[in-house]
Amino acid sequence: MKRMTIMAILMLGFRGSALASDLKVGDPAPAVKLRTDAGTEFDLAARKGLWTVLYFYPKADTPGCTKQACAFRDNLERIRARGAELFGVSADGVEALRKFKEKHRLNFTLLADPGLDAIKAYGTKMPVLGMSKRWTFIVGPDLVIRAIDRDVDPVLDAERVARKLAELQGG
Repeated sequence: MKRMTIMAILMLGFRGSALASDLKVGDPAPAVKLRTDAGTEFDLAARKGLWTVLYFYPKADTPGCTKQACAFRDNLERIRARGAELFGVSADGVEALRKFKEKHRLNFTLLADPGLDAIKAYGTKMPVLGMSKRWTFIVGPDLVIRAIDRDVDPVLDAERVARKLAELQGG
């Protein structure tokens, strides 16, 4: 009986998180308010009228996440040249993100989501684990999802984002 209850809870948990992962291009971007690596508030709604890239990653200062962050750092001007701003989202706290940013001289804002609010809203939460999958979203100026990459290569993500922004903006 106990085993059945645990299985039912696990299945409901997976089903509940699957709804958010059903986000698709054309859907409104889930509204999120998070703390930045500097401890200030980030509110996606305040980005209306601007292109926004939200890249979700598992954990600051791990090998894959560091490669991805450094690739974004090195390609950020290509993204900003398209009028977009980049934000990295993980379940790490503000202090861990601040240290990660300083250590790797990151030139963009990291967002702390220790409560997993954005991670759940965007459907990137790993089953059972309290961390995000590696997914990237491009949100248009109308706060509508314009692109989703669920098969992210940490080294190539920045390049793909820059190309996708150019494509979405017609050149």
